[in-house]
Amino acid sequence: MLTFLNHLINGISLGSVYAIIALGYTMVYGIAKMLNFAHGDVIMVGAYVCFFAVSSFGLPPVLGVLLAMLVCTILGMTIERLAYKPLRQAPSLAVLITAIGVSYFLQNSAQLLWGSNQKMFPAFLSGDGISLFRGQINISTVTVVTIIACVIIMLVLTFFTNKTKMGKAMRACSEDKGAAQLMGINVNSTISMTFAIGSALAAIAGVLLCSAYPTLIPTTGSMPGIKAFTAAVFGGIGSIPGAMLGGILLGIIEIFAKAYISTQVSDAIVFAVLIIVLLVKPSGLLGKPIREKV
Repeated sequence: MLTFLNHLINGISLGSVYAIIALGYTMVYGIAKMLNFAHGDVIMVGAYVCFFAVSSFGLPPVLGVLLAMLVCTILGMTIERLAYKPLRQAPSLAVLITAIGVSYFLQNSAQLLWGSNQKMFPAFLSGDGISLFRGQINISTVTVVTIIACVIIMLVLTFFTNKTKMGKAMRACSEDKGAAQLMGINVNSTISMTFAIGSALAAIAGVLLCSAYPTLIPTTGSMPGIKAFTAAVFGGIGSIPGAMLGGILLGIIEIFAKAYISTQVSDAIVFAVLIIVLLVKPSGLLGKPIREKV
């Protein structure tokens, strides 16, 4: 029973990282109706920025995270302005190919700038953590911070999209960009802001991911990015609560698959569960069916 609880906690922790990444995916898709497959590599850039800020320049961890968020925010807005904005009216396949190209560009740029050697991420979230059942279950500081960060981010994003002027503009663009523009909403600025928020979240996710699994290479964000996209689809892409639910469930499934079945087929099991869910409910767990006008 205690082993089961330990695996459950680890699954929620990993799922919380997936959820934070998936929130970036779901916001961009919900508003811009595009899949930004370079999002996983923005995670990697954020982790590298925080790594060098803390280990090479001696900045406090909090400032390292804030710097990573700033750099990733600027990077996300730059990618949107140079790569995606000219394709606003292009077919979705062209946007998808461009996103894959941006992803490889970021990976190769990271190899040129920082090398392909594996780096050990500094353990600045180390601590005693929380001990349960007279020390039989120990919840690390990284796990506690990751879960709390995920919950806070989801609550803040929900409040932002429902109560603020920019959030309401994002929801309007998500419903109908043409009608939103006629009502005086600057669609281009709204989409840029969406990329900025998603990229800032990617920086946080990159730091939390590398804190839990302290190795850093230029392809660090590739597989977590794909899994987070899977989590967004799993929960219902375009839904903020769906992204969180999908991420946490995906993390739990992955950890239990590694613990009780096989570490080698855990990824296959994760994607198989996604296929089954989409066969039963194509819009995802919390997604709403989209009706197209003809």
